[in-house]
Amino acid sequence: MARLEESIQQRVFKDPYNKAVVNILFTNSYLETRQNKLFRPFDISPEQYNVLRILRGKHPEPITVSSIQDRMLNRMSNASRLVEKLKNKGLVHREECASDRRQVDITITDKGLELLQVLEEEINQFNKNVISLSVEEVEVLNELLDKLRVE
Repeated sequence: MARLEESIQQRVFKDPYNKAVVNILFTNSYLETRQNKLFRPFDISPEQYNVLRILRGKHPEPITVSSIQDRMLNRMSNASRLVEKLKNKGLVHREECASDRRQVDITITDKGLELLQVLEEEINQFNKNVISLSVEEVEVLNELLDKLRVE
């Protein structure tokens, strides 16, 4: 991949902080585009994949839509809509909560678990290919990104 300046055809940035923010946003877009291509043959989106992983982490216990929303990578996603799409594909099950009829319990189906199993190796390979850094560099990158989000 080309340097940021070449990719967006901008010779100079106001300062290194401005460049860092633009670089992170541009890199996010790059990763999302690549992920979309990876998931397209499986008829799911990266956001739907995120919901399936959350459900697998709670399996066999159910989880509410609001709890899914709280755990999502992109909290701007509409968890209710994502769950409905996954339900229509047979990947999740929705059931009225026995203790509170206003809530809905969501669980992953066997079909959803099987899809995650099929995707696991492809995701591992994708991650290594798209992040073409050494293990040491990835650890530093993760530390810096975590440090960046400290409020």
